[in-house]
Amino acid sequence: MTASEVYRELGEAAWAWVLGQVREDEGPWLPESVPEDDPGVLAPDEDRDSLYAGIAGLAPVLAEIARYRTLSGPEQGLAAGIVGRLSAQAPVVTEPSLYLGLAGHATALRLLAPGSEAVVMRRLAELATPEGWRTTTGFVPDSDAPLSDIIMGVAGVVMTAVWAGGAYAEQIATTGGEALLRMADRTEAGLDWGISPTMESRCPNYSHGAAGVGAALAVAGAAVRREDFVAAAVDAARHVLSMGSLADGGFVVPHTIPPSKREVEPVTYTWCHGPAGTSHLFTALAHAGVTEVAGHGVGELWQRCLTSTLASGLPERLRPGFWDNDGRCCGTAGVGDIVLDAAQDLAGTPAAARLVEAALRMGDALVERAVRDGDGARWRFVEYRIETPLLPPGTSWMQGAAGIAAYLLRLARYLDTGPDAAVVDRPDQWWAVPARVRGERPALVR
Repeated sequence: MTASEVYRELGEAAWAWVLGQVREDEGPWLPESVPEDDPGVLAPDEDRDSLYAGIAGLAPVLAEIARYRTLSGPEQGLAAGIVGRLSAQAPVVTEPSLYLGLAGHATALRLLAPGSEAVVMRRLAELATPEGWRTTTGFVPDSDAPLSDIIMGVAGVVMTAVWAGGAYAEQIATTGGEALLRMADRTEAGLDWGISPTMESRCPNYSHGAAGVGAALAVAGAAVRREDFVAAAVDAARHVLSMGSLADGGFVVPHTIPPSKREVEPVTYTWCHGPAGTSHLFTALAHAGVTEVAGHGVGELWQRCLTSTLASGLPERLRPGFWDNDGRCCGTAGVGDIVLDAAQDLAGTPAAARLVEAALRMGDALVERAVRDGDGARWRFVEYRIETPLLPPGTSWMQGAAGIAAYLLRLARYLDTGPDAAVVDRPDQWWAVPARVRGERPALVR
């Protein structure tokens, strides 16, 4: 088989396994992980509808599949079930966030049935307060105060509004941007945000920190013509730069400041806590018209993030805790997607060729580590800090086979069609790929 055929076959096998885990209980749901030795009695979790670990996370996979083939009858039925479930839940859901709540539901609905997300966006507008959106996550005990970050907080809602557009987008993006300005902490170098104002430690990279909040403010500022939002994004970048290292032609920022009490690598290289995801801050600034931060070109800083990511040694598992995850949030598929985004943005340059080579290395690692049988393919991540390190296979977009399948299928399609291959863009990365490859999202549910 050709390389594209290998990746596509494995992606389809992973998707087949995920489909085999979908259950029905007042709409579709799937368990976040499936213990292979003792499945036990599984029931829907509270986040059954989420983009992170629930059925909303199946929407981008279906959207990717629809880029190269017609959906099967069961797939069309699943897409319709997701749209029906998320639309029906909109009036009663109060969690606003991108990865755990309504903004993620809006993402799935727009991917599957453009226009159907309006009911969710209206709900987000209704739930807005001047401080942002109240959280139901319980992240801070005994508090429902708004959080700031992409995963659970205001930044993710703002990103979703800008990406989705529509009648409520400007209101949501403006309210959220202003709330983020009020939540900021002024530092010697610029602006910083904790996930919550009460957090003593900070995670400055993309998923939970100043890099992600800065990216949200940059794209919102460009969308609603708010120079103060863009200026705050620049201040966020200045702070992130002050926390990191520009050694060896790269750029890295510690995982947690001060260092985490948990046993984690001081510097990681992932979408969530490393330069792979933090690169999106600099492409967001470029999208907003910013050319430099603290004497460094934003294009240079973007390339430095990619340099550090690919020079780190990933996806090899060099030591326990270094690269134990192959998913989107924390591992191989997430890095692969980011370097493929960059390759399409730099199409025709020597840098693009190197990035495609890196994307193929990620694909090959996923091929090597797949667990396969008659039910399909999945991956088992490692948590070396527990007694039984090999974790059960996950199903989800961010931590399981669904997200990995989407990357493999995209990689195969890129190899077949080249750098103009359409990208299934999402709220937290659309500006990182050129407009020519974003295009219209096909309506999968009619």
